[in-house]
Amino acid sequence: MPNAWDAEQIVSAPFAKTLIETQFPELAPAAISLLGYGFDNTVYQVNDRFVFRFPRRELAVGLLKTENQLLPSLASQLPLSIAEPIFFGKPNAGYPWPFTGYHYVQGNPPARLTEEERIQSASVLARFLRTLHHYPHLKAQKLGVPFDELNRLDMMKRKPSLEKYVKQMKERSLYSKQEILEDYVNDIQEIHYQEKHVLVHGDLHIKNMIVDQTNMVSGIIDWGDVHIGHPAVDLAIAYSFLPSKGRARFFKEYGEVDEETHRLAKWKAVFTTVVLVAHSYDQGDKQTLEAALESLNLIFQE
Repeated sequence: MPNAWDAEQIVSAPFAKTLIETQFPELAPAAISLLGYGFDNTVYQVNDRFVFRFPRRELAVGLLKTENQLLPSLASQLPLSIAEPIFFGKPNAGYPWPFTGYHYVQGNPPARLTEEERIQSASVLARFLRTLHHYPHLKAQKLGVPFDELNRLDMMKRKPSLEKYVKQMKERSLYSKQEILEDYVNDIQEIHYQEKHVLVHGDLHIKNMIVDQTNMVSGIIDWGDVHIGHPAVDLAIAYSFLPSKGRARFFKEYGEVDEETHRLAKWKAVFTTVVLVAHSYDQGDKQTLEAALESLNLIFQE
């Protein structure tokens, strides 16, 4: 069975260099280095100053276009750096889709952080999401941001996939607290919730976060899943990134939410993190695999 992240198009480094230098001669000669692969894009750093993302799947093309319309109006309003698009590549005979170049957000993905280092970011993460979730959703609509067409909080729809990945984790002996995870998945019951319409990042997890030299969160990247939906989709990060003490600080700054939203956020954190475990294992990404397993530990920390 194919994985959700299997690529339809892979842009090699030499081909990326050709595409960039042809369409943006001011960047020539372009020094290219691979930053990584996501579900949707192949990502290169260019001349140490820019990042270019090339869609790997046709599904990602529309997501990229939405980012290009929204992010320029959003960047100055947020308390964390985001990758603002500045180069807009066009399809050609060799590559059928548009691609985008951004200012490089300095820093690294979070890895091997102490609980104290995580807690230090609780307040700024909360302010970031509070600001984002108060962005006028009607304005976002006019900029092309869609509603949640994927029903990201539909637990029963996603439970079979979750069970598949959890079974793989057991077969591969990846997680030391497998029984706790399995008990949680087995006990999942559908949560009936009231729809809410706020602007959400849509895919907020450790691979889409940047920390500075002090391991403080300083940037949020990869906005391809941005949409108008329920805040729990983003609030999952309070479970997957913060220990319980940091969670309390986060919600004190963000504002209180109802029990239903907490339960949805925890479920979304579990689902996203288990998929991240499967993806990082499949890609041989040991650093992200280790970080994702630590995220699971945090989710189940009382």
